[in-house]
Amino acid sequence: MHILFVHQNFPGQFKFLAPALAAEPANRVVAMTLKQVQVNEWQGVKLLSYAATRGTTKGVHPWVSDFETKTIRGEACFRAAQQLKAGGFTPDVIVAHPGWGESLFLKDVWPTAALGIYCEFYYHAKGADVGFDPEFPSVDEGGDACRLRLKNLNNLLHFQIADAGLSPTEWQASTFPEPFRSKITVAHDGIGTAVVAPNPTITLSLNGKVTLTKQDEVITFVNRNLEPYRGYHIFMRTLPEMLRRRPKARVLIVGGDKVSYGARPADGQTWKEIFAAEVRPKISDADWARVHFLGTIPYSQFIKLLQLSTVHVYLTYPFVLSWSLLEAMSVGCAIVASDTRPLHEAILHDETGRLVNFFDVAALTDEVCSLLDDPAGRARLGANARAFAQSHYDLKTVCLPRQLEWVNTLVR
Repeated sequence: MHILFVHQNFPGQFKFLAPALAAEPANRVVAMTLKQVQVNEWQGVKLLSYAATRGTTKGVHPWVSDFETKTIRGEACFRAAQQLKAGGFTPDVIVAHPGWGESLFLKDVWPTAALGIYCEFYYHAKGADVGFDPEFPSVDEGGDACRLRLKNLNNLLHFQIADAGLSPTEWQASTFPEPFRSKITVAHDGIGTAVVAPNPTITLSLNGKVTLTKQDEVITFVNRNLEPYRGYHIFMRTLPEMLRRRPKARVLIVGGDKVSYGARPADGQTWKEIFAAEVRPKISDADWARVHFLGTIPYSQFIKLLQLSTVHVYLTYPFVLSWSLLEAMSVGCAIVASDTRPLHEAILHDETGRLVNFFDVAALTDEVCSLLDDPAGRARLGANARAFAQSHYDLKTVCLPRQLEWVNTLVR
């Protein structure tokens, strides 16, 4: 079978699926990516990088700028696909993340290939992330609804050409409309629970000066980038009271200074700076010294941080669910999370974690402090969280078999 993967930043969500398919001797697997790669092959997958030949139009209408960008990327992928076809490659199956537009025109190159798309999120003007946080109101409320309708053009055009979809969670799948919703299979990307596992003897050194063990009181908070979509502002507002009540606790914060989702702050500032500056006057120098901003860290260090955690905090708008939550569950963290819809299929209140209102700073503070005082409760929640991750999100026994069956169904 000939299989083509398309992802702007390959492997992305296909980091397990693509190599698993490439490991089958009868398969030939190729991946097209906009990312410039230094090698021609990765884990049995032949890599083909390409580049856009033009930029966006200056002064283009803001409601259509997103779709113009996707069209430019789609054309670049289309031209590269034509060259790939001319070289003799014809896929039986195309598996694509359509979010950036690359796969828009691939069926025009290979009309008989089955196309399966990764369904990460369908945009809504109400009931999801947009308008969720009143602290950041829309600057053009009516216009935003129009802009989002046009932003969904990419999704809608893919619905016309795709044979099936794959979504990592039930809630993310539920954001898509019928009739395409019925074509979506839910199968998470998968967590290697045998490796992402508890380690009671873990130690972690901070800048070579402080070494922490499981005997220390450690509160962890992780974002790809520190921003409101993932509740960074809410978490920071817990710190003055949390540090006062927990004089021995250390707070480890992981995340970059950029923006993954939502709007950028004004005047060139970062969300990290804005909310650190907001709470800093309420925190003594001694207490602030127990707050550690670790930035972005290697994956191995990230797992160690989760293994060290006494209580892990995860917050999110109604949006895509982070891998980091499921990894925290897999290592057996005691988790306090926001009571938002993406969490409901993973965090069952007082069974696999504790849920609090996203906006309730006092409740979040109380819940974290309560768990810090309850070793038996933490052990119970952590054990339940790990068991749930193993039974629902394990890569080898649950997720990868579902994904492989999905690809085989595409062929059939």
